[in-house]
Amino acid sequence: MSNRKAIHYWKCDRPSAFYTLTNDRLTTSDSFLIEKSLMQQLEKWFGNKPFSLRKAGGQGNHITYLAEYGTETYFLRLENGPEGDDYMEIEARVLDLVRETGVPTPKVYAVDATRSEVTFSYQMLEFCNYPDLNKLHKERNLDLVNLAGEIGGNIAKWQSITPAGFGPFDPGLLRVGGQLRGLHKTYPDYYFLNWNKHLNFLVEGGLLNETEAEDMEILVGRHKKYLELDHGCLVHKDLALWNILGNAEGIKAFIDWDDTICGDPTDDLSLLACFHSGEVVEAAIRGYQKIRVLPAHFLTRFWLHLLRNIVVKAVIRVGGGYFDRKSDFFLLGSGATGTSLRDFTKQRIQTACEGLQSLKQIKDL
Repeated sequence: MSNRKAIHYWKCDRPSAFYTLTNDRLTTSDSFLIEKSLMQQLEKWFGNKPFSLRKAGGQGNHITYLAEYGTETYFLRLENGPEGDDYMEIEARVLDLVRETGVPTPKVYAVDATRSEVTFSYQMLEFCNYPDLNKLHKERNLDLVNLAGEIGGNIAKWQSITPAGFGPFDPGLLRVGGQLRGLHKTYPDYYFLNWNKHLNFLVEGGLLNETEAEDMEILVGRHKKYLELDHGCLVHKDLALWNILGNAEGIKAFIDWDDTICGDPTDDLSLLACFHSGEVVEAAIRGYQKIRVLPAHFLTRFWLHLLRNIVVKAVIRVGGGYFDRKSDFFLLGSGATGTSLRDFTKQRIQTACEGLQSLKQIKDL
């Protein structure tokens, strides 16, 4: 089984980092074998019902299906990458814990990441029949500033979950004793994991020059004392509109906890700043403050985490060729291009550096 101890972020640090698993990359024979195995697992969990399977067209790292029988519909997520990743059981446990805090998440009906009966990991989930908020945002059918407060309040709720350790969780410990524990002893061990590697990748990819990368190393090093945490809290780590389901009336589910970690309370708030304006992020912070007090040295820690997160996003975007995509790509806004995404990414890196250096206000994003 895969171990994420050497992984800061799965989408850019796994051995086959820029190989995206999508339904349309499966051959007919692959699809047939997977669907045959899935039908056997559906029978195992739900009895001998004549389910019909159809591909759900996911855009992320997972193969997705809908299983339907009469009025019953289940959402199936599969992972069959070459690393043999077994994080789906962690994610399933987190979904349950988060829902217990009052945050909406899909119910988990079945999960198996052992690959003992099939060649892939899978989850069988409640089907939440709502669009993701990114779709509504691109269609200009979303009051994002208003909704951001609801997002911030939910972040505050799930931060009541405070596992031991830091960084990605240990699936072995969960499987043996039901314990959710991070793989790292200290938070800086996790924060700086692959930091130099990521910066060097961006230099090689032409997004940064060597001087910019060296200046960023020095700048973050000067503030590393703010990363010394006694304990962490649950972090989604991929908080973006395409991982939130809902409608104009509100949020119905937070999904895709595949990158969840134990980390810093400013992390998920800073992730919103990888995509959105200061106005949106400030609205999320106000929603957060209705439930939880901001941590000490909030502004410094916020900029530290925005910088770390936007560097990770940049590595994924360079490595995955996102800057060559067109506006139908889920990450791009209506009418946007890969070139405009590149410009935005570079500008957001610079803003995070300026924020950390001079403690700029978040409204200046």
